[in-house]
Amino acid sequence: MQVIILGSGAMGLAAAYQALCDGHQVTVLEADKQPGGMAAHFDFGGLSIERYYHFICKTDYPTFELLRELGMEDKLRWRATSMGLYANGRLNDWGNPIALLKFPGMSLIDKFRYGLFAFVSAKRNSWPSLEHRTAKEWITTWCGERVYKLHWEPLFRHKFYEYQDNISASWIWTRIRRIGRSRKSLMQEELGYLEGGTETLVQALAAEIDRRGGKIVLGNPASRVLTVNGRVTGVETPNGPIAADAVISTVPTPFVSRLIPDLPEAVKQQYDAIPNIGICCLIFKLKRSLTPHFWVNLSDPAIEIPGLIEFSNLRPVDDTVVYVPYYMPTTNPKFSWPDERLLGEAFAAMQAVQPALSQDDVIDSRVARLRYAQPICAPDFMRMLPPVQTAIHGLQVADTCFYYPEDRGIAESVRLGRRMARDIQAPG
Repeated sequence: MQVIILGSGAMGLAAAYQALCDGHQVTVLEADKQPGGMAAHFDFGGLSIERYYHFICKTDYPTFELLRELGMEDKLRWRATSMGLYANGRLNDWGNPIALLKFPGMSLIDKFRYGLFAFVSAKRNSWPSLEHRTAKEWITTWCGERVYKLHWEPLFRHKFYEYQDNISASWIWTRIRRIGRSRKSLMQEELGYLEGGTETLVQALAAEIDRRGGKIVLGNPASRVLTVNGRVTGVETPNGPIAADAVISTVPTPFVSRLIPDLPEAVKQQYDAIPNIGICCLIFKLKRSLTPHFWVNLSDPAIEIPGLIEFSNLRPVDDTVVYVPYYMPTTNPKFSWPDERLLGEAFAAMQAVQPALSQDDVIDSRVARLRYAQPICAPDFMRMLPPVQTAIHGLQVADTCFYYPEDRGIAESVRLGRRMARDIQAPG
């Protein structure tokens, strides 16, 4: 069958690879001038690095399987990592039982409840009742109001803004579980990375797609999915139409109703109703390290940033690399701030955590922006999602929303992309 994949992020590339393995003829259409989507790299003063940071957890089994198939298991590296929490004007260790016991400003009862909450969240395999609850209600029930306000409210406020009180408990739980299960021991977190970064996997997939006879067409976005009598027939592009027996769309859901106008109106309204927020992801290259931690959560009312990611504490590079992710609705005034203003605010936050940091320590800095970076998953979010296999025969549609209740990540991209390729419908 002639198959067209829309988007060359990790999900699109995984779908293309699987479709080729299954004997189809595949064309991948990508609007950007390079494949990879959010996993793509850029040249950061001679360092090839992700525009948006990624890490690998111990339970990312679809990633491990794909690496084995591509013969690149030896590119996976594991490293002991840790978490910090900046609160009350000081940097504290966080993320293990000793750090919890030493943390100031929490009673023994608070610490016991929080520890039990973290332990149960990591151990449970299924928690269906959370689907109907908000994260705020769930965390407050287990940990109490004081702990929620200290540890969770600042993170939710500075990432989800007006949505902060209506986030799915199920969605937050799976994120806690994924990190909680990526440990070498009770005391030691361990995360993975690919030698050379995510570009290593993107290039390997692109090379395998080419070797199997597939095509990745860059700078050629789809403008419309074409249908006749309820069946997909191809895709319109700036360079003309391309015929297809099946189409898999991995583009963000906010584009779907315009890209596929022949979908039923009720279904298009479902896609349009899924809220998405954007990201301004700042990246600093520094002469000095900020902290010994991979990630530091910021719980300070004076800092309107949820956290810092010291990526070089995971993937070793010559200089210190720090990501400062500003997740926010694109209607937020900050999304339109000039790069210099964002970089200035982020630098002030880094100085609060590491007072010895000065402007002389900044080697380089960049800002990457994306309008649709993160779905907002409310309670009962599963009911909002249309089926992946649409009412149009031969057409499947999914993006990162459809990983729910799991969060975005390479493993989920690979899992869903390959599943969609295996579910390609024969003409009929």
